Amino acid sequence: MLLYGSGAEEMTTAVRQGGKERDMSRVYNFSAGPAVLPEEVLKEAAEEMLDYRGSGMSVMEMSHRSKVYDTIIKEAEADLRDLMQIPDNYKVLFLQGGASQQFAMIPMNLMKKKKAGYIVTGQWAKKAYQEAGIYGEAVKLASSEDKTFSYIPDCSDLDIPEDLDYVYICENNTIYGTKYKELPDTKGHTLVADVSSCFLSEPVDVTKYGVIYGGVQKNIGPAGVVIVIIREDLITEDTLPGTPTMLKYKTHADSDSLYNTPPCYGIYICGKVFKWIRKMGGLSVMKERNEEKAKLLYDFLDESRLFSGTVEKKDRSLMNVPFVTGNDELDAAFVKEAAAAGFVNLKGHRSVGGMRASIYNAMPKEGVEKLVEFMRKFEVEHV
Repeated sequence: MLLYGSGAEEMTTAVRQGGKERDMSRVYNFSAGPAVLPEEVLKEAAEEMLDYRGSGMSVMEMSHRSKVYDTIIKEAEADLRDLMQIPDNYKVLFLQGGASQQFAMIPMNLMKKKKAGYIVTGQWAKKAYQEAGIYGEAVKLASSEDKTFSYIPDCSDLDIPEDLDYVYICENNTIYGTKYKELPDTKGHTLVADVSSCFLSEPVDVTKYGVIYGGVQKNIGPAGVVIVIIREDLITEDTLPGTPTMLKYKTHADSDSLYNTPPCYGIYICGKVFKWIRKMGGLSVMKERNEEKAKLLYDFLDESRLFSGTVEKKDRSLMNVPFVTGNDELDAAFVKEAAAAGFVNLKGHRSVGGMRASIYNAMPKEGVEKLVEFMRKFEVEHV
């Protein structure tokens, strides 16, 4: 694998990174999800693939009812609770169906008055809003669609009807690269947040939310797991008529996420990532690292004569950085040349085009530095 560096030399030997050796046969993966995972976690999982800690079998093979797996899932929950300082009156659920299934599960479980408010700041919030309309009245409280979701609307004093069951947001918008820097004033209503692409990227006050959830494939683990953190008073038998047993939060809360066979291996990897984050110093350290990486890329975009960001500066995400050259053919050429140089999955979402670099927790600073170096070289050649 040829990776771009000073002089575009072939780097086939390992280099030191944060006290660890980095396998330079691996590309720099800027995918929005499924996304990059810590190499340390992948190597650990590889070592345990055939024999998990003397059990004589892989985690992929063991019963989810076994004592060995019970320890895995309980440790994962305990580590997540520690990282996020999750209060005792919140349940942690490891579920399936991805974030998209939550678009239906949330109104099925929480729409007691059959009316909820949605702030639409991207495609995923829009899909959640549309899905909620199947089960009750979905009120669009604010939207940034007028400017192609390139900003977060002012949510400090929204006109919020008194009879809403909850207010819903997508906190970090993966496709468009925006992020709420302040949570909306819900005026006493329960806040529900999809945090799929900013999960564990910075400290969070869980008590500000009724439900905080996310698919793990962007910043925590492999696709197939969605984590729901929900306040206990919101878990009731009082769901919408016709709600399937498997789509009731109470079903999973009462069974400690083991009502049916969970995505066992995915949860196992998530647990390893939780331990990795704890080892790195926790969420405050993650935030510092992520701010440092994002600054490298945003500072370059702000001074570039060729590339430009597409998001209002005040609303920029630390996780997803969309950018363009202003020329579709040049965008395509950049994506192609970048991939050949070892920087993969930089093509923007099909709905917006351009480029997007997703720089989640596991993306090393070195990866962003080398991407910027490559972008500088490309700029010189095309301006």
